[in-house]
Amino acid sequence: MRMFARLLVAVVVAFGAPPLPGGTASAADSVVETVNVWQWNVSGWKMNDGSATTGMVEAAAASIVNRDADFAAFNELCWSQYKALQERLKADGWPEGDSFARFATIRETTCHGEPFGIALFSRRQLGNAQKYDLPIDDRGGVHKLLCAPLHDQSHLWFCTTHITSRETVIGGSSIKEQQLAAVRSHLQDLHDKGNTVLIAGDFNARPDDALLDPWYAPSLNVPNNDGNTGAYRELDDEDPQCPGIGETTVNAYNGDGKPIGVVAPCDQRPKIDLIFVRESAIAGPYTGDALGEGTACNGPCSDHRVTIGTVPVRIQL
Repeated sequence: MRMFARLLVAVVVAFGAPPLPGGTASAADSVVETVNVWQWNVSGWKMNDGSATTGMVEAAAASIVNRDADFAAFNELCWSQYKALQERLKADGWPEGDSFARFATIRETTCHGEPFGIALFSRRQLGNAQKYDLPIDDRGGVHKLLCAPLHDQSHLWFCTTHITSRETVIGGSSIKEQQLAAVRSHLQDLHDKGNTVLIAGDFNARPDDALLDPWYAPSLNVPNNDGNTGAYRELDDEDPQCPGIGETTVNAYNGDGKPIGVVAPCDQRPKIDLIFVRESAIAGPYTGDALGEGTACNGPCSDHRVTIGTVPVRIQL
């Protein structure tokens, strides 16, 4: 039996669990599953030139399998790399069926005429994806939120997004703020329908940024990260080395070869790749981590690091 199934808590949640939203389901109508999430901004165009033969595809697939991921998210991925990842993961025996990957285009022809965007993968079969357009920045293309439920457990959803790095004020507010608010609104809609949602992606905002105050729950109230008003916890926010923040998720140099400096409060490079889960769905201790710099591509495959997390979540049946 697959690890995801083995991790299913084989008891119906009958005591001490609040009812889930979006209907009349009681705690006795839910189960708890422990989920492993894997995420990577692979710099598929800038640092891999749209190629599926740099070593990045093999390195990503091997990491997904080795880390026993249930869900995986990719940012800055080219279409040919997306197709190659499907084949590699199938060859490695990771997915349980053929309908396990979804892609959303941000720019149509960036990768030698092919689409450039975001993608998600699931060990178990996926249902129909939802692709949400986010407010448009001043760089062209349309940033997306991509979400899909499990086919056989329709109240468990996995999402990914890549928020713009731009700070441009458009229509009276920062375009980054607008995109973050749009993503949060869509997640709220999914939650209100009784779904448990996990989201992983490149948020282009640090955990202590005021832009993420509406994301983090008030229960996260530490010197490094306070004033929060949201409903979510990030899976690395209890890291003892940098409480409230977690580990850096970027390498020493960006895709243009320029050094990335350290920042307060923990004198490390920024953490901008995040895995969020709604606090009310979390059913026990959770963990997050950023892996080391991947060098399988005759040097770094990306200027970002793989981000992983493990969390037990309550799911409506």
